[in-house]
Amino acid sequence: MGPRSVGATLVVMTAADQPAPPASTPVPTPPSNTLVLLVRHGETPTTGMVLPGRAPNLHLSERGQGQAQRVAERLAGLSISAIYSSPLERACETAEPTSASTGLPITREPGLLECDFGDWTGAKISELAALPEWRTVQNSPSTFRFPNGESFTEMQDRMVGAVTDLSAAHPGGVVVCFSHADTIKAAVAHALGTQLDLFQRIMISPGSVSAISFVDGKASSVLMVNSYSEPLSGLRPQ
Repeated sequence: MGPRSVGATLVVMTAADQPAPPASTPVPTPPSNTLVLLVRHGETPTTGMVLPGRAPNLHLSERGQGQAQRVAERLAGLSISAIYSSPLERACETAEPTSASTGLPITREPGLLECDFGDWTGAKISELAALPEWRTVQNSPSTFRFPNGESFTEMQDRMVGAVTDLSAAHPGGVVVCFSHADTIKAAVAHALGTQLDLFQRIMISPGSVSAISFVDGKASSVLMVNSYSEPLSGLRPQ
């Protein structure tokens, strides 16, 4: 900047005398990870007593309805991108309070369905536990196929594929998936790098939430398993 005269005085303006440009507003950086929350459906009248599988018309009990409402309350504070659910009634009913509180629709996703238990569907667990095959189900599930149904390996491949696809559909977002105990256990085991034969050691309670973080080019990270008490907003600080 050259000199300029003011009356009889010569004033020289330097770069330091120039007004500072307005500070630019920082652009928020979107989260680098996609957060997938896996929610087991709430209790039904037969939870823990019967292997319901994909049998229709099984609804939440009063206790299960309370668990579903609690899930919605715990999700408050998270900016949820989408809600997906197993098409079975007990899962969709668990998703309804979250849909109501967020205004997001529930998308039914077949990949989140319960395992197809085939001929064992509807059987009492106490009776199944007396069968010699039950030991295989508990200790070597990777080798077992339910009679006229799905194998555990097929179930895990289906569930992991669905969760991976849903994560990719909402990069940097928060995706809530309502599903079932065995499918969630299988997804968590895969994310942990745990072999399927050990997945029965993972506990997934009714109305619980498990969280998996996905980042492009990196292995997934398990942030939470079988949580059913604290608020979930801390998983994605604002």
